[in-house]
Amino acid sequence: MARVKFTAARVRDFACEAGKQQSFLWDSEAVGLALRATAKGARAYVFQSRLGEREMRVTIGSPRDWDITHVREEARRLQRLIDAGKDPREEKRATMEADRAAAEARRHAAQREAVTLRDAWDVYVAERCPKWSELHYRDHVTLASAGGEPKKRGKGITEPGPLAALLSLRLADLSADRMAEWLAVEAEKRPARARLAFNLLRIFAGWCESKADYRGLVDPQAVSTRLSKDALPKRGIKTDALQREQLAGWFAALRQLENPMMEAYLIGLLVTGARREELAGLRWDDVDFRWRSLHLADKVETETGRRIPLTPYFGSLLRELKRINETPPNVRQMRRLTARGETWKPSDWVFSSKTAADGRLVAPNNALYRVCTTAGIPPVTLHGLRRSFSSLAEWTETPTGVVAQIMGHKPSATAERHYKVRPLDLLRAWADKLEAWILTEAKIEFQPAVEQALPVIHAMK
Repeated sequence: MARVKFTAARVRDFACEAGKQQSFLWDSEAVGLALRATAKGARAYVFQSRLGEREMRVTIGSPRDWDITHVREEARRLQRLIDAGKDPREEKRATMEADRAAAEARRHAAQREAVTLRDAWDVYVAERCPKWSELHYRDHVTLASAGGEPKKRGKGITEPGPLAALLSLRLADLSADRMAEWLAVEAEKRPARARLAFNLLRIFAGWCESKADYRGLVDPQAVSTRLSKDALPKRGIKTDALQREQLAGWFAALRQLENPMMEAYLIGLLVTGARREELAGLRWDDVDFRWRSLHLADKVETETGRRIPLTPYFGSLLRELKRINETPPNVRQMRRLTARGETWKPSDWVFSSKTAADGRLVAPNNALYRVCTTAGIPPVTLHGLRRSFSSLAEWTETPTGVVAQIMGHKPSATAERHYKVRPLDLLRAWADKLEAWILTEAKIEFQPAVEQALPVIHAMK
C-alpha cells in the first residue's frame, strides 16, 4: 500500500480510479490516515487501524473542512486511543450523545426561561383544584381573571383581577422590585384583594419549587412576606357580629327579602355557626330530618366531615325549602322546559340557584348587606354570622367545647382532644337552647312540632 506525503495539490487532484467504486490515497506522515474518493465524487479523510483482532475504519471529515495539519493531528489522536485499548467509534458516539444532551439541555433551559406566570399558573390550578374547596378555586380564577366580561349581576364589565398585571411576565422576571411596584399599585386600589392575591402567589411559588420544570425560576425575595408588610396596610382584626339587641331588627329585615331560600341560608349560618361554603354546599342527602342532624363537609375533618344538630326552627325552614324544591312547575313553566328540550327534576342542593352555573347558592353577600342596611345596624359579613353564633352562645352559658365542636374548630386542649367525645344528642340539647334564646330575643314565636322535640327530651332533663 503506497504512501505519499499529503500536499494541498495532491489532495485537490486526487480522484477515484476509473472502473473502481472507491480509491485511497494514504499519507506517509500519519499512520492510518487516508483520503478516500468514490466513483460518485465524494471525498473524505478516513483513519484505519486495528483494535485487537478487529480492523476498523473511522471517517474523519471532508477536505473542505479539515486542513492537512489538523487532520494529521486527529489521526494521531485516534491512534493514541487505540493504543490505550479504546474504540474511537465508541468515543465518537459518546461525544455525539453528550452534544445531543447538551443541546437538549440548552433547549430545555430556553423553554424554562420563556415560561410565563400564566403558563405555570394554569398548570398549577389544574393540578391542585381537586384538593381545593369551590370558594378557594374561585379565588384563584377571579384573582387571575383578565376582566372585560359582562357582569353577571348589574351592568358594565368586570375589572381585571389583581394578578392579571403579572400574568404576562416570565417567571424569571418576577423580581422583588417588580412585585413591590405591583403591590404599591394594588394596595392603593384594593388592599384586601391584593393581600389575598399575594398570599396565593406565595403558595404558588412554593409549588413551582417542587416542580423540575419551574424550579429556581422564581426569585424567593419576590414573594417575601417583607414586601407585603411594607406595602399593605396592617390587617385589622374583624369583630363584626350581631349583638343581642340587634337580633329583633335583623330578623324583621330578613323577612322583607321575601326569599325563603336566602332567609333560611342566613339564619342557618347564625344558628349553626357553619362556614359559608359548608352550608352553601349542603345537599338534601346531608339533611336528616328524623334524627335532626346535618352532615357538613368540614374544613378540618376533610375526609369524614362533621355532623351537627339540626335545630327545630332551622329545620322547619329547611322542610319548607324541601317542599318548594319538590313541587313541580306549573303547566306554563313545564311547557317552556319542554320547548327548550329540558326536563324538570328537584335540585340536589338545599340552597339551590337557577342562575348559578353549578346550580347552588354562590353570592349571598349582597342580600346580607341589604338586610343589615334595612335593620339600621353596622354591616355584618357572612363570617360575622358564624362569629355571632360563638359570641351569642355565651348568653346561654353553652360550654366552649360544645361551641367549638359544632363550629368545627380544632380541639384546643389535651382533655378536649383526647377525652371529650360529645354525642350528637348532647350537642343538640345545647344547640336547641341557643336557638330558642335567639328566637326569644328576636321576638319570633315558634313552637316546634312534637316529633321534632322527641329526640332531645332525655337530653334536656
